[in-house]
Amino acid sequence: MSVIIKTLVLNQTRKSVGSFLRRTYSSEVPQYETLAVSVPKKHVFHVELNRPKKLNTLNRAMWRELNECFSTLSNNSECRVIVLSGQGKHFTGGIELQSLVELASEADDLPDVARRARFHYGFIKFAQDGITSLEKCVKPVLSVVHNACIGAGVDLITAADIRYCTEDAWFQVKEVEVGLAADVGTLQRLPKVVGNTSIARELCFTGRKFDAKEAKEIGLVSKVFPDQKTALSHALEVAEGIAAKSPVAVQTTKLSLVYSQSRPSDDGLEHIRLLNSVMNQGEDLPKAAIAQATKSPPPEFDNL
Repeated sequence: MSVIIKTLVLNQTRKSVGSFLRRTYSSEVPQYETLAVSVPKKHVFHVELNRPKKLNTLNRAMWRELNECFSTLSNNSECRVIVLSGQGKHFTGGIELQSLVELASEADDLPDVARRARFHYGFIKFAQDGITSLEKCVKPVLSVVHNACIGAGVDLITAADIRYCTEDAWFQVKEVEVGLAADVGTLQRLPKVVGNTSIARELCFTGRKFDAKEAKEIGLVSKVFPDQKTALSHALEVAEGIAAKSPVAVQTTKLSLVYSQSRPSDDGLEHIRLLNSVMNQGEDLPKAAIAQATKSPPPEFDNL
């Protein structure tokens, strides 16, 4: 065994007792009105849109609970990966139109355009925060789409890290058909996700439907599966593999990817230098290095 590996082993042994004492575990699974949360595998949380009778359309409660749920799971050390799917016939029918009608009615009661504008601004920010919570969550989010993914559903999945869908899935950036510009993330994220501004703009300008085959061709989804059961099984398998890796490495990777996607390379490089100058001093790096060098089984990593 080399001097470097011996040193890593010695340092790791010294840290083991203190590390054990620092561990904290949370078995609590958050409960919501519009979301169903479960833990199907170790460190893997499954979040389901849970308004099947309303086609999983997004209302005020769901916007709020998405933010609460993903913010909570981001800080839950037991959670390392999240799988997002929808219950019932569709992934989501988009924003609940009744919510838009109620919003307009509340705004109309205000005395002038300035106050109505402030009201609308606040609601749009509220909805944006619900979607952006997936991106801000430091845990990887894997989305599984079946059947319809309309309007706000496209906003939702483009804020996720990995996207899968079923053969019967179809997508639509529908906002132009109801007289508004998409304002909770699609216009900002879809062009980056597919890497083709021409395709992204066509979909956003026309509001046309496109199927799973096209979604795969343009890069919106990674893989297409025969049915939801198969797609979920694959997503959970991938999630389980990610969850077994160092949470320090995985979460730092997501932070760097999200930060770097809209910034010059030099800024992203500085960001990861700053992160790793701290995170590389943890116990996960020597644990993994020792396992690799000694051809041992993958180590168990502490929660983060």
